[in-house]
Amino acid sequence: MSGELAGWAEEMRSLFRSGSVAQFILHGNIFDLFPAPGGAKRTLSLKQYLQEVMFGGYDTILTYDRGKGVRAVKGGEDWGEWLEQLTGEEDKLSVAQLRDSYRALELIDRYLLRTMNLQALTKGKAQKIPTKIAVLIEFAEFVAPRGDPLQLSGNFSTNIVKILGWANDPAILQCNIATVLLTEGLHDLNELLVENPHASKLHVPLPDEREMKEYLQVMTETQFPALPSKCEVPMDALAQRMTGLSRVGARTVLATALNNDKPITAKWLSNMKKEMIERECAGLLEFIESDWTLEHVAGLDAAKQWLREDGELLRKQKLHALPMGYLIAGRIGTGKTFLVRCWAGELGIPCVVFKNFRDRWVGATESNLEKIFGILRALGQVLVFVDEADQAAGKREGGSGDSGLSGRVYSMLAKEMSDTANRGKIVWIFATSRPDLLEVDLKRQGRLDVHIPLFAPQTANEMKVLLSAVAKKLKFPLKTEDLPDLPEGLQLGGNELEGILVRALRVYELSEPKKPLKEILSEVIKEVRPSAHSRKLEYMDLVAVKECTDSRFLPERFQKLSPEELEFRIDELRRFV
Repeated sequence: MSGELAGWAEEMRSLFRSGSVAQFILHGNIFDLFPAPGGAKRTLSLKQYLQEVMFGGYDTILTYDRGKGVRAVKGGEDWGEWLEQLTGEEDKLSVAQLRDSYRALELIDRYLLRTMNLQALTKGKAQKIPTKIAVLIEFAEFVAPRGDPLQLSGNFSTNIVKILGWANDPAILQCNIATVLLTEGLHDLNELLVENPHASKLHVPLPDEREMKEYLQVMTETQFPALPSKCEVPMDALAQRMTGLSRVGARTVLATALNNDKPITAKWLSNMKKEMIERECAGLLEFIESDWTLEHVAGLDAAKQWLREDGELLRKQKLHALPMGYLIAGRIGTGKTFLVRCWAGELGIPCVVFKNFRDRWVGATESNLEKIFGILRALGQVLVFVDEADQAAGKREGGSGDSGLSGRVYSMLAKEMSDTANRGKIVWIFATSRPDLLEVDLKRQGRLDVHIPLFAPQTANEMKVLLSAVAKKLKFPLKTEDLPDLPEGLQLGGNELEGILVRALRVYELSEPKKPLKEILSEVIKEVRPSAHSRKLEYMDLVAVKECTDSRFLPERFQKLSPEELEFRIDELRRFV
């Protein structure tokens, strides 16, 4: 295993040695295992890593969390003597007092102050006084939670002031005292601490492919010697397939198979990885597994050609030539979601869907997004599908009704989507029937470069082709000779055609003797009533035309529309929406 420090640890050491920062906020993958440096074939928890690697030469290390209280994991003699002097034999502190965050931080604060004073008084004299002290606060969000300090209950505001003082006091910086806050989600921690310029925020990422490969080698040599013989996936490819998991998650996947004497197949591995990531994301992401390809999509030839060409660039790893993302727009029922699922089935890379990441608790939505982004970056290459994007993406100016949440969601998404380091690695696809409700900055070039509009079939022949495709998708027993003649001018989307097929199948199953399908379909189509919301649907068509980035995607009748005519008609229809 590599003898080097992890990237975040190297940065942390450099900052502390430079004398610029004495407080660190570690967030992200903090519950994982980390390789011990120096070539040792063992892994450490983050807390152990900090104690043994980062602060191994320190005299005193104090740890605190609200479950276990304050403990001196190193230098306990000096800490214990000081506590005894402070309280006396008759008034020893109870376990409950040491667990209470207000009381615990008060003790730590007084201990640090006492040590600094003694160091100043005994400078140059031989005394048994700690010269290097580290304070580790686990689950820091339960000590200094997000919110206005003046409105937080209990003594949380006092806790925040104390922690700010440890970061801002120059004397602490000069006395080799380091404080470390551990929190999984940065947005769960009080914003005064997060935004403090005298504290350094360090993200602990999920292991990349190289790190996962090193970890798997160690697991093979130490815990799972049978791994190469039981794994049907080549060992060189196993690390790549495991990216997106924590080391703990990877070990769980391997142990589940090997301890039950099961072979590790590609399909089983894919299912387990999907299950583990969805579990770690607490249902915030859902993996799409599609058996469909673009061959199942009727019409849309220009859009399919574009997506296939980009798929070829992905396979050839020509990432610099790929767009950052796509906007799929069109009225309801035009197959936006189906198109994305079909492309995902053809690409051969993971595809995930944003689920409901919004939460009613303060800071929880932002923490959910942080967790999602961390996993997306670790997956290597991933297609990210955001359906109903106008609802999910937020607004630049969040309304007062949501306390600015919509604006913060927009800001986080916009920042992540414009990171060019992710080009070809995180491919964004937004789908919406109302692209006009998306913020202009979010759908600009450099975030969603390619805007593909989808429309209902424009001719009777196109409708027949779509009808056959929908029947194939539904496994409807429809042959070419069963297709009825369709009236010109009738515009029906894929959802409406699916409804027609279901109604026809209902009549077919109830009829005795059986009628020919062609006759049944003709009767059902005659009875069908097109949507009464014609103006709303036309509005959705026109705003999709307005967003289009390539005229090849447009039907002929829309290509002829001048920008002035388009804007005029959209303005006319806006009052009906």
